[in-house]
Amino acid sequence: MDGVLLHSFEAWLATCLEADRRFGRGTLTREAFLPTFGQGTDADLRVFGWRATREAVDAFYAAELPRHRDLVQADPDAAGALDALRALDLRLAVATNTMRPLAEALLAGAGLLARLDAVACADEVRAGKPAPDVVLLACERLGVAPAEARFVGDSSYDHEAGVRAGVRFVGYRQDGDERVETLPALVALLEPAR
Repeated sequence: MDGVLLHSFEAWLATCLEADRRFGRGTLTREAFLPTFGQGTDADLRVFGWRATREAVDAFYAAELPRHRDLVQADPDAAGALDALRALDLRLAVATNTMRPLAEALLAGAGLLARLDAVACADEVRAGKPAPDVVLLACERLGVAPAEARFVGDSSYDHEAGVRAGVRFVGYRQDGDERVETLPALVALLEPAR
């Protein structure tokens, strides 16, 4: 979701800076946040040294991130790519470290939620990415075996989760089993040979 369909870095940065002021030392910077983007709440607690529970931070995210919704933008090719992939009779899911209420709100706000068959979120599984749990939940909700799925992601957390889940990983602007630089290139990759 984040980094592929949605550009939400600035909204998450603003939210995490607020969280650091509340639960940490107030010293988190953009530079320190950048390599951690997408890591999930448990890792946020560990890496940033926040003194709080996962539940407290998740509740804070749920309350704070919507205040920065204006900083979230859909990739301009996202809607068209999802429509083209559905036209290929592919089933589509999002597997995200974002909590379900936030993920659904962000996807709906971008006009993308109705284009998906399923959404799988880190608050619905034991562990978020890089654990494979959320990817496996997405496969289950789509009714496909992991070996039949492709997982598109833009981070090392995504790559590791895909490998551990046993799915073919398509790196979005990063290496994987396959690599694409744009969402239209993803559609071309998945089109049957003509």
